[in-house]
Amino acid sequence: MTAPQAEAVIDLDAFGANLEALAACAPSSAQMTVVKADAYGHGMVPMARAARAAGTDWLGVATLAEALALRESGDTGDLLCWLAAPGADYAAAVEADVEVTASSTDQLAEILAAAPRRPRVQLKVDTGLSRNGALGREWTALVAAAAAAQAAGRVEVTGVWSHFACADEPAHPANDAQEAVFVAAVDELTAAGIEPGLRHLCNSPATLTRPSAHFDMVRVGIAAYGIRPDPGMTYETPLTPVLTLRGRLAQVKRIPAGAKVSYGQTWTAERDTTVGLVPLGYGEGIAVSASNRAEVLAAGARVPLVGRVCMDQFVVDLGERSARRGDAVVLFGPGHDGEPTAEDWATASGTIAYEVVTRLGGRIVRTYEGGA
Repeated sequence: MTAPQAEAVIDLDAFGANLEALAACAPSSAQMTVVKADAYGHGMVPMARAARAAGTDWLGVATLAEALALRESGDTGDLLCWLAAPGADYAAAVEADVEVTASSTDQLAEILAAAPRRPRVQLKVDTGLSRNGALGREWTALVAAAAAAQAAGRVEVTGVWSHFACADEPAHPANDAQEAVFVAAVDELTAAGIEPGLRHLCNSPATLTRPSAHFDMVRVGIAAYGIRPDPGMTYETPLTPVLTLRGRLAQVKRIPAGAKVSYGQTWTAERDTTVGLVPLGYGEGIAVSASNRAEVLAAGARVPLVGRVCMDQFVVDLGERSARRGDAVVLFGPGHDGEPTAEDWATASGTIAYEVVTRLGGRIVRTYEGGA
């Protein structure tokens, strides 16, 4: 079989080891593996199956469409989704045994009106992120509405949750403040006669560094894929990036000193040199902002990306290294063999590693290795 010219190789053994290490951080809590946004670019269905095989208790997705796609793939385990605009297909979600989130009284009313039977609903409280979730008086109103609906047998409240804003900065005072607001919100729910069910507040960084907030379940996202939530974070838990992005040289040629490379001619060869053409570009999610800044592993060394990233391709400066058409190029991976990491590409692109992996697509072929 001919090797693809753009390939993301996902190490399922590393993924399973990451989940095991994260579970050890919160041994008394259930674990939710977040597979939203196509599992952060790793492929939602294969990663969901691998997470289940590794023993994760729950899967988490953002949208109803993602949840239903998992059900259509054969997944039957506990599954929560949390982001929906008005008019979402709650009926299909309830029929598929997907737990949905209510972040306001209006949303709860819409879920109840659409559900063909009693839905299982988790309530989200805004503890300080100021995104989704009910805040202050809105939370009190949502609790009252949920209590009335549950007393009438119209809903089963199965959990209460929120999301940290600054957990990737463990010493940030917002973390203590949010945890306190969350505890108070749970107490308000209990006082209204609702058993809170699963209480969950921790994302990846809080799972790694904030045991006081582990509660009944932790949600692991980017850390499950082996990427640090923030490059400045330190923790003892061993995590390995599971995705390696590879390409192959489509052309290798000599260019003279003074030759200019790619659109806008933003790079000029200072000497006679060899350049290689890598057939990935912003059509595959390679950021234009990485132009003249990122590096790849090619011809046995890290070499610079030169000139502007194009839709389908970019150029690297191989210098005097020996290379041929078809030779492998590694854009990023775990870093074990000297290749750049997704964090390196994030720095070069002026973004975060979450975005580097999540935006991968286009003509990239995903290959899965290892796993149960």
